[in-house]
Amino acid sequence: MTIKKTAQLRIRGSALPLALVAIFILLTVGASVLSLGLNSRIFSTRNASGISARCAADAGLTKALYEMNQKLQGAPWLGYNLPCETNTYLSNCDACYNYIVTGNPLSGYRIESTGTSGQSTKKVFCSLKLQGPFEAAIFTQNGITLYNSAEVEGYNYGEDENKLQIGTNSTQSGAITIKNSATVDGDVVVGMGGNPSDVIDNNGTITGQTNTLPQEYDMPPITVPNWLLSLPSSGTVKNDTTIYSSAKYDSIDLNSGKTITINGNVIIYVTGEMILKNSSELLIGEDSSLTIYLGGNFEGKNSSNINNNTKIPKNLQIYGLDGCESMLFHNSSDLYGTIYAPNANVEMDNSADVYGSVIAKNFDQKNSADFFYDASLRDVSIHDEAVYFVVTEWHEY
Repeated sequence: MTIKKTAQLRIRGSALPLALVAIFILLTVGASVLSLGLNSRIFSTRNASGISARCAADAGLTKALYEMNQKLQGAPWLGYNLPCETNTYLSNCDACYNYIVTGNPLSGYRIESTGTSGQSTKKVFCSLKLQGPFEAAIFTQNGITLYNSAEVEGYNYGEDENKLQIGTNSTQSGAITIKNSATVDGDVVVGMGGNPSDVIDNNGTITGQTNTLPQEYDMPPITVPNWLLSLPSSGTVKNDTTIYSSAKYDSIDLNSGKTITINGNVIIYVTGEMILKNSSELLIGEDSSLTIYLGGNFEGKNSSNINNNTKIPKNLQIYGLDGCESMLFHNSSDLYGTIYAPNANVEMDNSADVYGSVIAKNFDQKNSADFFYDASLRDVSIHDEAVYFVVTEWHEY
């Protein structure tokens, strides 16, 4: 055999092992790629199932919160038969949720919601807190004007309680105007998406922060209780009178120098206007309280007074209904009370101080008067007007 043929045989003999090595490498790479693809698909499926399960759990929590707030619309509050659901499926999805609400008014309420999708399960828990309409010292749908030297500050704060806050849902330029030497001892917030430096025209002092709301401040309309609606009307009040029990009136048109005295825990519904003429007085006696549902406008003329002798703002609550578009105060004495009138322009045209909270369409504080927010108004019960549940202490397992 020649040297040339021997070399050729050697080359052919070495090619086979090389081919086998190449095939082995290709098989190994292919298997790795297939394994990686399979693992990625399994991971993606599990991840998608986990996301779906979490969405289902959150949906259950949201539904539970909605159902609890719907229960609040009923009167009286029934603390039993708390909401719960099982195996409720999300639309166009194989994920489902179960939730249960437990607790009572004394210990508080708690939601446990479980979402399931495929092999994935997620659980979320939260506590519920009651929140009332008077979380802010002053809040409006449109605008706030604090005139020269007006001051807004607070009292009755609990330990670690949030600062005083005033604000608006508006994003319009100059919606909040703080004139020369006026002071807000707390935070000022503006409507969602607004620019605080544009919305707030500040020529005074703001001791806290200026921020944008993360969502719109809810100002739902007030509904008169059915039992109060069904009462026969007692007509119009014009002269001296003492009210001992809840009643319904066509209007209050109190003559000059006359007095309405409230003796007891009284709720009244005024279907029309409420006018206190010059030097007339609405007097809330000691150990008494007054809640007013007002269908028309309010005006307290020069030197008229609303005297809440308890000096507790919660003991005078005025709720402006849809037809209440204007509330004008010329009080010559300090006003202790709360006003919730989402459709009304509220104007404090006096030098008397205000203690309480105002929620309105617009608010003007004039003539160097001071506004003192009573932080204890944040403490509400299940039976208070316009309360609703909010989520606190949320966590996931």
